[in-house]
Amino acid sequence: MTNFKTTDINRGFLLTRQVQDTAKGLQITLWLKSNSGPTKLQINNELAVFFVEHHHLAAAQRILIDQRIPLEKSQQLSLKTFTQQKVAALYFSSMRSFYRARDALKAQQIKCYEDDIRADDRFLMERHITADVAYVGQSIDSFRSNQITEHDKAIQGYQLVTQAQCKRTEKQDDISLTMLSIDIECSMQGELYSIGLYANNTNSLGIKENFQRVLMIGEPQLNSETYIQWQVDERQLLLQFINEVNLFDADIFIGWNVINFDFSLLQQRCDLYGIKFAIGRDGSKPYWRTNANNSDQHFIEIAGRVVLDGIDLLKTATYNFTSFSLDNVAHTLLGRGKKVVDVENRMQEIIDNFNHDKSALAAYNLEDCRLVWLIFEKTQLLAFAQLRSQLTGLAIDRVGGSVAAFTNLYLPKLHRSGYIAPNMGDGVSGLVSPGGYVMDSIPGLYDNVLVLDFKSLYPSLIRTFKIDPMGLIEGLAQVSVHNSVAENPADESAAHQEEDIRDLVISGFDGAYFSRTKHFLPDIIESLWSERDKAKEQKNAALSQAIKIIMNSFYGVLGSTGCRFFDPRLSGSITKRSHEILKKTSVWIEKLGHQVIYGDTDSIFVSIGSDKSKQQASQLGIELQNFINDKWQLTLQQDFKISSQLDIEYETHFTKFLMPKIRGLNHIKDQKAIGTKKRYAGLSNGVIIFKGLETVRSDWTDLSKDFQQELYRLVFNDEPIEAYIKKIVDELKQGAHDDKLIYQKKIRRKLSDYVNTPPHIKAALIANTKLEAQGLKQKYKHRSTIRYVITLDGVQPLEFKNSKLDYDFYVEKQLKPIADDILPFIGKDFESITGAQMGLF
Repeated sequence: MTNFKTTDINRGFLLTRQVQDTAKGLQITLWLKSNSGPTKLQINNELAVFFVEHHHLAAAQRILIDQRIPLEKSQQLSLKTFTQQKVAALYFSSMRSFYRARDALKAQQIKCYEDDIRADDRFLMERHITADVAYVGQSIDSFRSNQITEHDKAIQGYQLVTQAQCKRTEKQDDISLTMLSIDIECSMQGELYSIGLYANNTNSLGIKENFQRVLMIGEPQLNSETYIQWQVDERQLLLQFINEVNLFDADIFIGWNVINFDFSLLQQRCDLYGIKFAIGRDGSKPYWRTNANNSDQHFIEIAGRVVLDGIDLLKTATYNFTSFSLDNVAHTLLGRGKKVVDVENRMQEIIDNFNHDKSALAAYNLEDCRLVWLIFEKTQLLAFAQLRSQLTGLAIDRVGGSVAAFTNLYLPKLHRSGYIAPNMGDGVSGLVSPGGYVMDSIPGLYDNVLVLDFKSLYPSLIRTFKIDPMGLIEGLAQVSVHNSVAENPADESAAHQEEDIRDLVISGFDGAYFSRTKHFLPDIIESLWSERDKAKEQKNAALSQAIKIIMNSFYGVLGSTGCRFFDPRLSGSITKRSHEILKKTSVWIEKLGHQVIYGDTDSIFVSIGSDKSKQQASQLGIELQNFINDKWQLTLQQDFKISSQLDIEYETHFTKFLMPKIRGLNHIKDQKAIGTKKRYAGLSNGVIIFKGLETVRSDWTDLSKDFQQELYRLVFNDEPIEAYIKKIVDELKQGAHDDKLIYQKKIRRKLSDYVNTPPHIKAALIANTKLEAQGLKQKYKHRSTIRYVITLDGVQPLEFKNSKLDYDFYVEKQLKPIADDILPFIGKDFESITGAQMGLF
């Protein structure tokens, strides 16, 4: 038997994991990438486990015997539930028995704990393995002749290690993952035309190795690009693609909607021709799953390879775009787009090129692959995905997964402290945890507004007040014991007893108390915080962003009913404390003689008057920052005997700042106007920053955005505005801006789910009807984006517009509201300037 003490230790980065039942029992398979290449680890003799309360053990055993469900063993443990019940573990040698047992016990009202954790995930979790794995075992060379099939012998490029043992490794080898960008082109009916492949990986010598290939159906053409490989038909195209993939042997496939479109269609076409879609490193075909809540979303598992979708990964990394189309994202990030004349009508161009200009189609196909690659490079998406996996234990291709990440980090620590995790729904019910604090704003056009921002406020509160799931259980237990003693006092005074309990716990909200010493989450965050500071010093943007997202997700996890640790006393002790922090901070600032005009979640906006220079404003910002941090340190030490981890920063100085009034409210004379929330604009260092206004909203037209940006620039720089407003209105009515009057909206539900019919849904329904009448496939559905205009005959989809635009509508709905937000603060009025007396619409 190999072990870590007597054998050279190998290391690798975890690509995929799988658990399956075999004739010899449960087997866990881990695919790694090491410096020596791809490695397949086989781990045998592991057992799947879940827990029951000990007083249910005998009944559980009887049920399993009665239903002939094999139980490998049961064992009483020293662990307990959050309700202090002792537990026993039930172990199974197959996942089939595990799931049958779980269902049988639940049917008899026997509560099972941690029964949703797969054996492969638990194997990694309990060893604190995230993505970097140290392993030993018997390699393929020891027993190739009698234990490896002929099929496996033919698959080149990976090492098989059996009887593997694994542990976490702190030492991370510099392992480079290789990528291959994939894109397909096809007809409206899904018939494949071509498949593009592109890569520009760096080899072990630090040299870029460029690879570009387009597999194209058609007769070979003279003088065609060397990257084109001609294929006789669709069947040959698929076989050659499988061959190319296996020869290139990439660790990561990347693309744009690559799982739900490209790979899904490739699988369908392989099935049609009876071809095994053998793109796994061991020659296996992919395993597909469908999202239980969304039948349009699919997941793919490929042995030894990972598929990363650019759209999903950008969203996970908190990027935001008006549209996540490849053309739009590429233009935004790279300054270049698709190799096509008309992006909106590219389908017809693709069909025409396939029939008449295959070289042009190949260039278009390859450019899409290249754009995806460049986006991944520009945003460091692969590095982000790797680091996220290393920090949390999430599979590198996992989308979302905040709850799973928290579980991976927290559960092993919880077990080692004598607890098993609760089930979803076990927390206290009937309490409501509020969201972040957003104060009523004071509308106006201001000179000199400072923004003070609490750095990572929610993680700071968790660290400061020791907010933690186990800490809550331990804190409540300590208070319970203390109260029992207090009911039968000996010589101690009540005051002394109160002092004692304050030394043991920190009070939260809604009856919550947190142990000062028994907790994990504050320490997890402190460790991540330290790593992020290092990442910032090293200018490692991908690592810094990954850590920030993870830290900030912990509040959302604790406040999510989809988390087993959900308890409104936890999330409430964060958000209610944040309300208290912002309110008290605002009072302190106003006592210094400054006006707080707005506050939102973790930021405070302070008007300091028009008589300050830039230097004076910045100096005051730093003084306020230091004053508030010192004040909180003193206050929390006095009130709670804790050290403050709160850190407010002077973030921004707006030389001009607009906080609009709420639209549509008729104010009574002399009544205080009501300001908006999460909508403002400010001028800082010559740049106007818009928050929540039309300029940054995807559902307003380009003209409205241009109008707002220029109007605000004129006002903020004290320049005349009348001539500009008249000019834009006049040009609009003359048709000079028709190309900027297009609405663009995403369809967020199935069309049939809309009870009312808002304009964009009406446009989608009209377009689908007209497409169907032309014998074409309906293309507007859930998650599609529709472009439409408002005409004198009502709403019309852009591609089927046949009426004149309703210019009065656009003046009233796209220009006037924007002007009305800012003009009253400089004594102006839109209708007076334009001479327009607009009717009701």
